[in-house]
Amino acid sequence: MNIVVNGEEKELKEGISLFDLLQKLSLENKVMAAAINMEIVKQNSWKETILKDGDKLELLDFVGGG
Repeated sequence: MNIVVNGEEKELKEGISLFDLLQKLSLENKVMAAAINMEIVKQNSWKETILKDGDKLELLDFVGGG
């Protein structure tokens, strides 16, 4: 299946969860917020959230500044 992650197309196996993808990308401890098709997915739901072909995923990391 194909999804788009932060504007970049990725090919993944069927049935992968959002959490599994974050682990695969080594981002599970860096991402603060995730949205699939413009809908925020709460962090406590990442393991149960299964990605689907065509999903558009946005991963956000909050950076402090001044």
